Amino acid sequence: MKILMYSVRPDEHAVIEQWATDHQATIEFNTEILSAETVDLANGYDGIVLAQHEALADPIIYEKLSAMGIHHIALRITGYDIIDFKLAKEHHILVTNVPAYSPRSVAEEALTHAMMLIRNIKVTTKMMQWHDYSWKNLQAREVHNLTVGVIGVGKIGTTTARLFKALGATVLGHDIVERPEIADTLTYVSKEDLLAQSDIVSIHTNMDESTWHLISDQELKLMKPTAILLNCARGPIVDIKALENALQNGEIAGAGLDTFEGDEHIFGNDLRQNDTVSTDLIDRLMAMDNVTVTPHIGFYTDAAVDNMVKIALNDVAKLLNDEPKDVHLVTEG
Repeated sequence: MKILMYSVRPDEHAVIEQWATDHQATIEFNTEILSAETVDLANGYDGIVLAQHEALADPIIYEKLSAMGIHHIALRITGYDIIDFKLAKEHHILVTNVPAYSPRSVAEEALTHAMMLIRNIKVTTKMMQWHDYSWKNLQAREVHNLTVGVIGVGKIGTTTARLFKALGATVLGHDIVERPEIADTLTYVSKEDLLAQSDIVSIHTNMDESTWHLISDQELKLMKPTAILLNCARGPIVDIKALENALQNGEIAGAGLDTFEGDEHIFGNDLRQNDTVSTDLIDRLMAMDNVTVTPHIGFYTDAAVDNMVKIALNDVAKLLNDEPKDVHLVTEG
């Protein structure tokens, strides 16, 4: 096997090299994203693996991959909204993803944001930097007295629900599919009831046409003015303009964001010497005492990185060896 991996980070090198040794494969990698300008790099390879948020919208990408004999795009991420499935189908290209690299990694990130906000850690830290060690406006709530609503009760959502349940919270869930095996953890309700009843709302849905701006003005107005919104899923699920307005107007109490709409060219990059990318929105969000922001690192743990690389490469190997069983194929919707 000869595999090319796009957009590889230094922390992935050791896992890639070990997998290549174990499978007697040749793997080369670069830091480029896959695009119309870089697709020719894949010429001469049997398969490709990538992780990016930039859309693969140009038909030439699919045309050239197919002409090269590459009929599989392996995503080492969960989200697959970057794919044009119509073009992929036309050129007989299969798509796989990593649906569950480490549900705990994202769930623990959501819990961290929640605890930072309900315990006023950001405000406290800022006060102490100015030598204000008083307790004014710092009285917190305890998790066991709160109701937590989880929108999107898949593997990550279920793990999030169980973490909050273990802390004593009442947990509500909303999903298009209800799983009876987690009835001991949460109660399924409508999205509207979940928003109205929850003190913390944590989002864990996939990103597709049906979830674009799933949370916007109307949904935010349903939430308690004391409630917190967490988004450790995908940015466009939340209408960021509506959220910013709701935070500024006191319609909700706070937000914990590991991603937000429009962060594709910000998170993951060192922009200290770059003045071509606007960071105005994130600057405004980070200036708010009631908002915590992390640069899309919910997935970024040792276990998750290991799993993302191995699962994606395993799918490549299975398809190249004509062993499609248990391959993580995805289709539009």
